[in-house]
Amino acid sequence: MRKKLHIKKGDNVMVISGNAKGDQGKVLFVDVDKQKAIVEGVNMVSKHTRPNAENPKGGIVKKEGYIHVSNLKLIDGSGKPTRVGRKLDEKSNKSVRYSKKSGEVIK
Repeated sequence: MRKKLHIKKGDNVMVISGNAKGDQGKVLFVDVDKQKAIVEGVNMVSKHTRPNAENPKGGIVKKEGYIHVSNLKLIDGSGKPTRVGRKLDEKSNKSVRYSKKSGEVIK
């Protein structure tokens, strides 16, 4: 059984530790098995590429690298980083994420 993570694709997050501390961005991809995520514009790495259709000359390309989810905090509707909790929704009887700082449900 896979463990649920506190972030999902499309969430706005803030990096809370490491070289990119304080940077914010949108989550592009989440690898649940490795518990890592790729955040837009954060942790840029240089990748050496061969010539291909996209890049006919090849060379060095900058792209986003993985960040462990423990180093990310979700940004709630008010624009502040918050911890995430889970609770049972009364209407739909499903588990929903909510902001521990403000108490509002995260869509």
